[in-house]
Amino acid sequence: MASTRRCARLSRCRRGTSGVVHQHDADEFVFDANYFGFNRSDRLVIIQLTVANTRGVTQKKKLYAAIVENLGEEPGLKPDDIFINLVEVKREDWSFGGGIAQYVA
Repeated sequence: MASTRRCARLSRCRRGTSGVVHQHDADEFVFDANYFGFNRSDRLVIIQLTVANTRGVTQKKKLYAAIVENLGEEPGLKPDDIFINLVEVKREDWSFGGGIAQYVA
């Protein structure tokens, strides 16, 4: 239930939302701890979201801030340990199954 509330605060979560989680051993996880002037620790989390290219800069900034706020509350990550990347694709680049581009069908 708590994760559902967090999801609702981040953005408009929908039924059918899915994700992939990869966890790596320390020797497999290479990053620059001070890239862009941040002070990252071994608790670094990289979040990559593939989304339709329908959001403006203001919405993206609010999303980033909400993710950092929520992950700061639980599991207690510091802001420097949260790296977020959006991969934007056109609506016609999605097929949720059946070989159909549902967003443009």
